[in-house]
Amino acid sequence: MRLLLIPLLALLTLAATAPRAEGLDGLERLIAAWLESPHGNYNSPSFTYWNEQGAVPESCAMCHSETGFMDFLGVGDHTAGVVDHPGVINSPIGCASCHTAEAHALDAVTFPSGAHVEGLGASATCMVCHQGRQSSDQVEERVADRDEDAVSDELAFVNIHYAASAATMLGAEARPGYQYDGRRYAGRFMHVPGADTCVACHEAHSTAVETDGCLACHRGVDDLRDIRTQHQDFAGTGDRSGGIHSEIMALHAQLLDAIRRYASEISDAPIAYAQSFPYFFADPTGTGDLPPDLATRDNRYQNWTPRLLKAAYNYQVVAKDPGGYVHNPRYMLQLLYDSIESLSEVVELDMSRLSRP
Repeated sequence: MRLLLIPLLALLTLAATAPRAEGLDGLERLIAAWLESPHGNYNSPSFTYWNEQGAVPESCAMCHSETGFMDFLGVGDHTAGVVDHPGVINSPIGCASCHTAEAHALDAVTFPSGAHVEGLGASATCMVCHQGRQSSDQVEERVADRDEDAVSDELAFVNIHYAASAATMLGAEARPGYQYDGRRYAGRFMHVPGADTCVACHEAHSTAVETDGCLACHRGVDDLRDIRTQHQDFAGTGDRSGGIHSEIMALHAQLLDAIRRYASEISDAPIAYAQSFPYFFADPTGTGDLPPDLATRDNRYQNWTPRLLKAAYNYQVVAKDPGGYVHNPRYMLQLLYDSIESLSEVVELDMSRLSRP
């Protein structure tokens, strides 16, 4: 097995004595940066959720256990492209995940939509996990041949999962958002040369965004969220002073309002959103302000129609990629606009001031 191995004692010593990377050199600095990152967080639910079970299931191990990731890569005697062994618990994504011959050779990734994207270079290892677990295709399979506005107890919320930034960046090429029929969607967001790969913008070991290069070109701003190269008033607020992030957030909020209105008027059951699984809940007060004790699986929203499910899915796609304004802002705006437009076909929503990029 060809691995870059770091003795566990050395890692634990660094974790205890060098909580920050400043002042360190060489390999020690890289390890300290990794320990500060989400990938190296031994206490994260991403790597501890299955501790009581004693192993990470095969369906989750690829991204939630280093041994599962290596299994997927085909390191050693494993078959590349599949995970057929449970992952080891408390095994974060570490040195051996990326620094193997198999990881270096990886150049293509298959996304949940079935799209097989080649020529990814070093970004391929990142895109294996940062692609979500659902796509437009899975949502369409759930709602196919159903009345758009008929409540069905056979429908349930479809969650894209988390940090699907690679799929967002590829846009229509990977189809992470629900793409409405008859609409064209932005494909891969082609940034400038030198800023078109994962590690061009994220430091490889800490995963922190390296902003110096961005702000060197986008002068006059101090925050990435203030960057804007498209100056249309997409959200119809009349305010174009903020960055493209503000346009996405404004449309995102309008979509939630439209979802709530549709749920009350068409599904006849008010809905609320919360930042906990399964995200959409029954809202007994109809105010949208859900008490924490009602954000439970037992109170999950169950009055789904195909139209509502598509819009809610897209709301979550945008919510779960907070960097979407950088990864592919046009794609984000298109998903939001089209979802609102779909809901406006059956509930009264003012689309006159909104614009689709």
